[in-house]
Amino acid sequence: MKTTVVTGMLGSGKTTFIGHLLKDSRERTVVLVNDFGALGIDGEVFSAAGIEAVELPSGCVCCTLKFDLITTIERLRATFSPEHLVIEPSGVASPSGVLEALESAGVRRVSVIGIVDATEFLELHEAEVFGTFFRDQILNAGVILVNKADLAGEQTTRRTAAVIESLNPAAIVLRAVQAQAGEALPSPRDRTGIVHSGHAHFRFETVSFKLPAVTAFATMERLMNELAAGRYGAVVRAKALVTTDRGPWRFDLAFGSLSSARFAQPIHDSRMVVIGEALDGEAIRRAVEQAVVKREAADLLR
Repeated sequence: MKTTVVTGMLGSGKTTFIGHLLKDSRERTVVLVNDFGALGIDGEVFSAAGIEAVELPSGCVCCTLKFDLITTIERLRATFSPEHLVIEPSGVASPSGVLEALESAGVRRVSVIGIVDATEFLELHEAEVFGTFFRDQILNAGVILVNKADLAGEQTTRRTAAVIESLNPAAIVLRAVQAQAGEALPSPRDRTGIVHSGHAHFRFETVSFKLPAVTAFATMERLMNELAAGRYGAVVRAKALVTTDRGPWRFDLAFGSLSSARFAQPIHDSRMVVIGEALDGEAIRRAVEQAVVKREAADLLR
């Protein structure tokens, strides 16, 4: 079984990249998703695209969930017999910790693809906001996509690629837009067992909410914009799958950048996960409750 680990900071584009990677694949593939919050979201995103996915939420596979990762891989082997296992660790997980866990699980054929957000990388790297975390990601990757090149601009993208190449000259570095490279993605070589260690993960707070059966779109959109503006604490990431009065929607916030799109299928359990520092979880909960559509309106939507 070959294994691909797709790493990257919160909001870098890992889920979108995996969707592109597996779109036309004919291999028996399973995606193992490690969302940091108690309520996983990415697993349903993959399922909506017809991709077999298993969630390992509420923790970090590089430390507290190492044993769960090992036992889950053993179960996946027995249940699905996949030819290809793709692992999407939480955006706060250290690649070195994940690789060490895989080694403990007896997984040897491992390649690592890193996704870097070109709009954020230079500022965060130069300020050393996250210590050696970026270095850990870059040194452990065989292929690195400098994503969001269209938003970052030519000069910033070029400088980002240069920094990455200086840190890891052996890596294949490609520019990407919407987590899709403009050329065929080369196959990274399998790892030889060398792991460059860094910090295990960041001590971010996480609050997770189950949302009402139907939520007002306008109020939900306002809440996401308030999260982006820092009204409820230093939010670095927020994700939501929501049944709104306009239908099913997906909201995505990363480092102040907010996007939303209609979801491809009905959402069974509306939910939201917020990650950051000094979060006012109770205030977020009250704001969510204000977005409830009255029962009479909800009944009309069924």
